[in-house]
Amino acid sequence: MSSHSKHFNSHDAARNSAMELDDPQKLQEEGDDDPFLKFVDYARSVLAFEDDEDFDPNINGTETHTPGWTWIASRVLRTCMAYSSSVTPAILLSELSQAWYEQHRVGAPKKIPECINQLKKKNRRKKLPKTVTIDSIYEKNFLALSSVLEAVILDEFILPGTNIHMLTLGDFWSSNTIDLYLHRRFYDLVNGILKKGRQIFVTGCYLRAASGGSGYPRLLPTEYLIILLDEEEDDDVMLLGAQFCSDTFSSVSLDSVNEGTTYSLYARIESIGPLEIHEMMNGLRMIQIILVDNDGFKLKFLLWGEQVLLANLLSVGSVLALDRPYVATVNENGVGTSDELCLEYGSATQLYLVPCIQHEEQVCVLTQNINQASRTVSMSYPTQSPQVSQVSLPCDSHGAIDFGNYPFRSFVIDLQDKMTGISLYGNVLDIANERNTTEAGFSMRIEDNTGEVLAKLRFVRSWSLGRVSVGHTVFISGLTCTKNKNRLEALWIENHVGASFVNLSCLPALLTSSCLHKLSRLSDLTSNTHGTKVCQVRLDQVSHCHVSTKFLHAICGHFVEETPARIECSFCRCECKSELMRTFDLKITLADDSAKIFAWCTGQTAAELLQISPDEFCELPEEEQVMYPSSLENENFVVAIVNCRRRSSTYGNNLNFANDPLSWEITRALKCE
Repeated sequence: MSSHSKHFNSHDAARNSAMELDDPQKLQEEGDDDPFLKFVDYARSVLAFEDDEDFDPNINGTETHTPGWTWIASRVLRTCMAYSSSVTPAILLSELSQAWYEQHRVGAPKKIPECINQLKKKNRRKKLPKTVTIDSIYEKNFLALSSVLEAVILDEFILPGTNIHMLTLGDFWSSNTIDLYLHRRFYDLVNGILKKGRQIFVTGCYLRAASGGSGYPRLLPTEYLIILLDEEEDDDVMLLGAQFCSDTFSSVSLDSVNEGTTYSLYARIESIGPLEIHEMMNGLRMIQIILVDNDGFKLKFLLWGEQVLLANLLSVGSVLALDRPYVATVNENGVGTSDELCLEYGSATQLYLVPCIQHEEQVCVLTQNINQASRTVSMSYPTQSPQVSQVSLPCDSHGAIDFGNYPFRSFVIDLQDKMTGISLYGNVLDIANERNTTEAGFSMRIEDNTGEVLAKLRFVRSWSLGRVSVGHTVFISGLTCTKNKNRLEALWIENHVGASFVNLSCLPALLTSSCLHKLSRLSDLTSNTHGTKVCQVRLDQVSHCHVSTKFLHAICGHFVEETPARIECSFCRCECKSELMRTFDLKITLADDSAKIFAWCTGQTAAELLQISPDEFCELPEEEQVMYPSSLENENFVVAIVNCRRRSSTYGNNLNFANDPLSWEITRALKCE
């Protein structure tokens, strides 16, 4: 049976298993009280069971064949956002199974060329984040401009009757090949560097779909191609020694450049900066890459406009060889005021890369994670009992360990210095704008059942995560942990690879998806309640409810403060005159058969409870506005509720807002028919 058929057979089995769990009671057995966490663990056990059948031991050994906790959690949430009306276990498992298969396909019936097999055996580099397979291009008949191909040249030829050079490309994971129209800037390298068996990284490709007489897709020319060199191959060592060892960063001179001198430079990539937008240059995009040569001298390598796609091909720790880079000054480019020299990707520049070898470090699996995994898997598959004591995780040259593919959930108590790719699932204890910084920065305290940590959030322009407030349940990935004055802090940068942030408390699919919640009684809510609770309630004592309309900042969902001279967001602390939205400030009593609570809400949640928009409400005569809530008495809703009362900080600085709200916030509401 082919791997493709096996995938869909096990995929169907997963769907059938999930259909049995559409009853929420079957997903809410003894164990973790959070349905979302419980489903993530269940989904991981299902995918691990599928992979036991489909695993190919010849696949790249640096990649785990079992999906990590973060991978599953983030894709479950991504699917929930795509299917905002509702999701079922069957839908979630179907999407997860398909995504995992596409990312870790094990090959197909056609014979893979021997040169690829040989290269695969010695390959020890990490797969680039945006890498796609040639097989997936054929299946989807689509290729995003930012996608990366980690390809091997299988053939080079000239189209008959033309002088157009073509490359036939394969990769380590596909049975198909695809032809690339070679960009003319690389023609001088044909029959020399660009030969059969050479590995290249390619991005910025447009796909010419199959049509007319061609019968199959091809890739149109792209300038963004990097040639890989292997320091174990004699020809590559000779190339590096002959062309790139004579020039150093300290020898680069602008005067010599003006006289026609060109340079061939060889340096390690120390850091790849985030994407920057230069408003003074018509919103031009730019990425700064810091290079360090063998003498320890540093230069900036700047990518501008569409060139930023090249950053998708680079990784920290790899060595970059730049043949004939364009030499400029920092102030010439408008990114500084000094006469510091920098490098750019010019029209004559050729790039070669010696990829960073994937180093790994053994990391012990914490006791609570082993217990958690054993408990979850044994409930679904009693015959499976994981005996894991440690796992191998990639680390960089500075000793920072990447936990992006860590098999289990990470907790606050696990966090240590020099950890990257961390994800956390917990509740917001406090959040505030950092007014003393020049960039868009916020501080957020996040808590799980093992402790709390201060996370610094950094944004390209301004806050972009919608409404997030105290008590909300959030999933955040892409954190980096460092020690700062003997205090552990977590840093999150919006546009870094792997960075995501989802507010589960405000997720539209939360109330409509039985596998994401369980119903609680209002009597279960106490001052010690943490996390998001879902309750079925009725509106009660509406004659005592408070309804008013205010303006909020549409970007972050918080109320604004108005003065004669300025309209300022109470959260972002930015002027937001052009980003105002009228909304409700609603305080109302919720009741069920066990208790009553007084809660508040705003935005779409308040409009759902009142069943009228703020603008329509304001158009009503004043006496009708006063009487309107009485028409809602005993209306039934399913609501998501969080405890929004702030608690004292262990960090010594109180981030409280000026006015503390009521103890309970309604974050989502859905009318019961």
